[in-house]
This record gives sequence, structure tokens and C-alpha cells, in this order.
Amino acid sequence: MSRKLFDDFDGFAKDYRRAHNEVIKISGTDSDYFSEQKVGEIRKRENGGFHRILDIGCGDGNSAVFFQKHFRGCEYAGIDTSIESIKIARERELPGTNFVHYDGFDMPFTKASFDIAFIACVLHHIDSKQHETMLLEAKRILRPGGRLYVFEHNPLNPVTRRVVRSCAFDEDAVLMTSSYLRKLLLRLKFQSVNVAYTIFFPRHRIFRGMLSLERYLSWLPLGGQYYVRSVKSGASKS
Repeated sequence: MSRKLFDDFDGFAKDYRRAHNEVIKISGTDSDYFSEQKVGEIRKRENGGFHRILDIGCGDGNSAVFFQKHFRGCEYAGIDTSIESIKIARERELPGTNFVHYDGFDMPFTKASFDIAFIACVLHHIDSKQHETMLLEAKRILRPGGRLYVFEHNPLNPVTRRVVRSCAFDEDAVLMTSSYLRKLLLRLKFQSVNVAYTIFFPRHRIFRGMLSLERYLSWLPLGGQYYVRSVKSGASKS
């Protein structure tokens, strides 16, 4: 049976956080930690001047809380193909946020509307035939010089593969290597395309003293996750 273009998350929306916490308890932390960790990685790379943020595949809007925390005063928009997830996100009633359902193809925003586009662990739920379309739409809505951040699970990490196999809403997930994503972004004419690896150690107390080492390991392709940062041409590429 051919794979759908988009995995359907409506059936998981109401129970998503509980189910996610159950699956990742091996890591020693919870879903909120990983949501904030990703936003924190962006905060470390961007010094300021980024006020409009688009979360593509925002799910229940959990990342919005942490974008507001780390990017004070930002305007945040989240879009998702799951109607039920968008309903839950809107129930958060977070000021400065806008959650919108979309069809997965045409993002409902005008050209050059955002400073940062954020795609977190979404592409592995989408048929590879649709990857280029989504990334080109992300490029369209970014202003010149805007940043695109794509976070993904690392298939080279055995613990990550184990977690994905045990996760009900990852049943149809197809993990991709960082080199695949980097080459795709270069082909789509993004600039300053860089890969960084994260989450090398469990977050259990016994490993706490080792977590500070992770900042020196971002080059090592064994982290549990990775992200690719790229820039839309037309302005500063810093």
C-alpha cells in the first residue's frame, strides 16, 4: 500500500503529550523539555531582530510557549494539517499567537512574511515526494535573510531508532539522514546550510555532569537528533 502524503494526527491529538511522555521516558525527561531544547538551540544561534516566527507542523502548539519565553515579544504563527491539534493549540489562549489549519501544500501567508521558519520532527511524517514542496513554501514565506530551522530524528542513533519503533504515531515515519536534508536545501538554493547534532546523553541525573559536553559534540553524527539551519538569500547570511 502506498504511503499517504501526510500522516493523520487527528486521532492522537488529545492524548499526544501523555503518549509522547510515555515513549520518551527512557530519555529521563519529558515532552516539554524537548520542545524547549529545540527553541533554545535557535536562541543560541540568533542574537535578536527576529520578530515573526512560523511553526510549520505546530501540532498542539507546545513550542509556542517556549518561543514566547526565549523570543520575548515575538509574533508567533503555527500551522498544521491536523484540525484537532489546531483546536487544542487554540485552547491554550496564548497572547501573540495565531494557530491556523492548512492543507499541507499552500501556506496561508504572503511572500516574505516571517523571520524564522521552524519545522520540528515533521518531515519524517511526510512522503518524500512532498519534502521539496514544503521547503519551497517555507522559503517563499521567509523574508530575504530569514532563517529556516529543520529538526529531525537521527537514524544513525540506535536509541532514536528504538524510540521511533515503539511510538504509535511514528508507525509510518521514515527517518532521513542529515546529508539528505542538507543536499535538498542546497538544491533549493538556500544558503549557509549547516548541520548540528544534539542530545547525546540521557537526561537522567547520573548523566547531568556530562550534558555540558554536548556543545562540543555538535559535529559528531551520533546525536539523537540533528537540525539543519539555512538562510534565504537576499540579505545578511550571518
